[in-house]
Amino acid sequence: MAYTKIHAVKATVHKAIAYICSPDKTDGSLLISSYGCSPETAHFDFKFALSKTSQSNENKAYHLIQSFLPGEVDFDTAHQIGMELADKVLEGKYSYVVSTHIDRDHIHNHIIFCAADNIDHHKYNDCKRSYYRIRYLSDELCREHHLSVIVPDGQRGKKYNEWSADRHGDSRKSELRRDINATIKSADTYDEFLHLLRAKGYVVKGETLDGKSPKYISFLPPGRERFVRGSVKSLGAEYTKERIAERISERVQKRGKALTVGYTGKRLIDTSQEKFQESAGLKRWAEIENLKTAASAYSKVNSIADLEEKIAECSSSAKRNREKLTNP
Repeated sequence: MAYTKIHAVKATVHKAIAYICSPDKTDGSLLISSYGCSPETAHFDFKFALSKTSQSNENKAYHLIQSFLPGEVDFDTAHQIGMELADKVLEGKYSYVVSTHIDRDHIHNHIIFCAADNIDHHKYNDCKRSYYRIRYLSDELCREHHLSVIVPDGQRGKKYNEWSADRHGDSRKSELRRDINATIKSADTYDEFLHLLRAKGYVVKGETLDGKSPKYISFLPPGRERFVRGSVKSLGAEYTKERIAERISERVQKRGKALTVGYTGKRLIDTSQEKFQESAGLKRWAEIENLKTAASAYSKVNSIADLEEKIAECSSSAKRNREKLTNP
């Protein structure tokens, strides 16, 4: 299940985007996506779109939050649902940035989208009807991804009753999930995960994956007297020993791809876009940012030739993505 809430952003759009794109919250920036803009320049993209509208209300963007029940969804699925929700709600008209935060027990998505659309330059109509549509689409996606769906309490932006009960219920399990999630992020192998968790004071049993040990892994938190099973019923599907091992492997593989493709963690900005041609100041800013990216990359390569190759790859990728956006 997921609960949703939305509010307008009237100022400091860049700060709101910087917050949702924090590397510490998004698995090293791996769980960030965007449409119609780049996360690094989204506030400029939004400003350009807003300059085209004649509507005078002060809303510059909207911040939509979608939170999931602890243990019910994995990081990648949550991010996928966030992107699908943004696409369904905004229908390809509005630029947006989606990030998935995994620093808390409940995984949650942040979607910040421009208040003005890129097609007709109309502003988003934020009202009860549009909010209920968001909630309906979110529930529909939860069903499609085989997540539970609950009946809301009927109040706009308010958390569901059952969600609230779970959130404030068993703090022991919530703390255990947080520790497991944090340890997964620090470990490169399943064995290292077990070592790090035991170093925190946990007792772990039934952990082997050879089929000869008990069906479930069990955890005894420091200062507690009872073990907690790593089962779907007890902690959730993401906390079985098999799934923990898979999550570590997936994270290591994804990190390797990120190092290969996005070696600096930043993309070169495509200054051929219209907004850069119409603003000398914005174009100058983008050129300086590209120089900073190149300088950062220089320390990570063996030669100028390697650097030029990497820059060419990034430029080519940016161009392809831009063509896909303008010619879907």
